Amino acid sequence: MARTPRETQEPEAFAFEMLRDFGNRVAESYGLTFTLPDDLREIYMRFGIDLARGNGDGTWRLPVPARFVIDRQGIVRTVDADPDYTRRPEPTETVKTLERLRRS
Repeated sequence: MARTPRETQEPEAFAFEMLRDFGNRVAESYGLTFTLPDDLREIYMRFGIDLARGNGDGTWRLPVPARFVIDRQGIVRTVDADPDYTRRPEPTETVKTLERLRRS
């Protein structure tokens, strides 16, 4: 499966587990994917971004930006998901949630 440069770079070690959803399989199972419309596909291609190749499955799907914090018992503690990619939760809020969970 082809990866974008960003996906091939391993992040620094985290004090928590993080899911990297290659192929959007998990996002799809939660109904959090959408298919890029044709006009945006053309724009992506003009910038040299072949999403279908990068996805490795021939699709032009992207995940809705989302964050889930799930505790060790499998309980979802917070969810942030918004199809408007310009509205994203502050990372500091996610870190605060993780710190609270670590103390409990």
